[in-house]
Amino acid sequence: MSIRILAVNGSSRRDSLNQILLDVAVVGARIAGAEVTPIPLADYSLPLYDGDLEAEYGLPDGAHALQALVAKHDAMLIATPEYNGGYTALLKNAIDWISRPCNDGSSGVALLTGKVAALVSASPGQLGGVRSQTGMRAVLDKLGMLVIPESFALSHAHQAFDVEGKLKDENVERLVSGVGAALYRTAAQLA
Repeated sequence: MSIRILAVNGSSRRDSLNQILLDVAVVGARIAGAEVTPIPLADYSLPLYDGDLEAEYGLPDGAHALQALVAKHDAMLIATPEYNGGYTALLKNAIDWISRPCNDGSSGVALLTGKVAALVSASPGQLGGVRSQTGMRAVLDKLGMLVIPESFALSHAHQAFDVEGKLKDENVERLVSGVGAALYRTAAQLA
């Protein structure tokens, strides 16, 4: 049985350190045997979630597309950057829209409930985005997702990569790759 993982970066920055770190975790998941679909959230047009907007116009096309992707995957690998001690509005907004009722009347929350997730983050700060991971874990737990304990928060991320975008520390690369592999193993065990 093939395990499909949706890889999502909560940053829309062109040279996102979180994207580079997420790519390392994706490699780990692929080596373990997963099929991984990386997506940039910036490609999905989503207004800020507003219940009145939803009531009047329904879900935006970007939300329907994200719901369809989540439905086709067994797990989510999420890079959660830290902005002012919390997760990004881009990431939270996408999750809010995904959790809304689907076109067929089914629950968007049901798309997330029972899925496995893993978190990585990169930050120039000393904590590496761990506060953003803590907040995102609470959101995902509330939605019924199983967030595995394996995670990685890369501190001083602006100094952690070489000019080619590779992690300078092989041990860090092994640990981040291990997050992707652990996500695959857990999703496979639950499948």
